[in-house]
Amino acid sequence: MKLVATTLLLAALSFAADRKVVITFDDLPRGGDGGSRTPEALRQMNKKLVQPFASAKLPFAGFVNEGHATGIGREGLREILNVWLDAGATLGNHTYSHPDINNTSLADYTADVVKGEALLREVLAARRQQLKYFRHPFLHTGATPGTKLGLADFLREHKYTEAPVTFDDADYLFANAYTKPKFRERVRREYVPYLESIVSFFEQRSVEVFGREIPQILLLHANQLNADLMPELLAMFRARGYTFVSLEEALKDAAYGAPENYVSTKGVSWLHRWAQAKGLPEKNEPDPPD
Repeated sequence: MKLVATTLLLAALSFAADRKVVITFDDLPRGGDGGSRTPEALRQMNKKLVQPFASAKLPFAGFVNEGHATGIGREGLREILNVWLDAGATLGNHTYSHPDINNTSLADYTADVVKGEALLREVLAARRQQLKYFRHPFLHTGATPGTKLGLADFLREHKYTEAPVTFDDADYLFANAYTKPKFRERVRREYVPYLESIVSFFEQRSVEVFGREIPQILLLHANQLNADLMPELLAMFRARGYTFVSLEEALKDAAYGAPENYVSTKGVSWLHRWAQAKGLPEKNEPDPPD
């Protein structure tokens, strides 16, 4: 028994010594919290959100919905996207209007993907960068085999690399409550511990699925909560032995080439999808508090 415990401890320490994570944000310029979309509010929130990454020169990524920028126009969004690029971010497409493929035709959905490219390609081209990554809204990838295959074919033909998620969470629920003064202090107390419970769960799930901890990809949203608490969140990852890597580096890991045939109306972590493909028992990540 003592030998087994020692072996498990050594394995845990070896995982912790080589933990890697990509921090990614959806719904740029703002999503998930119902907060102010005035030009000044969006500028200040986005500048605060990216500042810890810029200061420490950490890689990170953001996924853009141009349709979310109606209050600031294309030039206002261009300014915000340049704030992200100045901070060292990789930018990807998250569609124009964030449609749900579960209730949108494939033709309309893919047209929305293309519509979301225009300004993003301009901003990237000015930096001699190309648009490469796509993140599925709601993490929905197709409720039928035909839709899933059709979307995958479209993305491949348009030279997109899909940006999967392994650390999936409900940050948007906390972010929405955070905009309400009566919940703000409770959210500040409970948010990072909740995210740490998610991280711990998927660390173990990665070992169950692959026999090791793979480079993980965290999904967050661009909102005031994450702007305010990002230093604490980054500190949590550092305390757990993580280094921060780019999306490109993480996706080089062989795990991201593992087969998955997940067809559902639900959007879930790719670790759940790979577990299903391997016939492993289903497990669910921790729920947020009531």
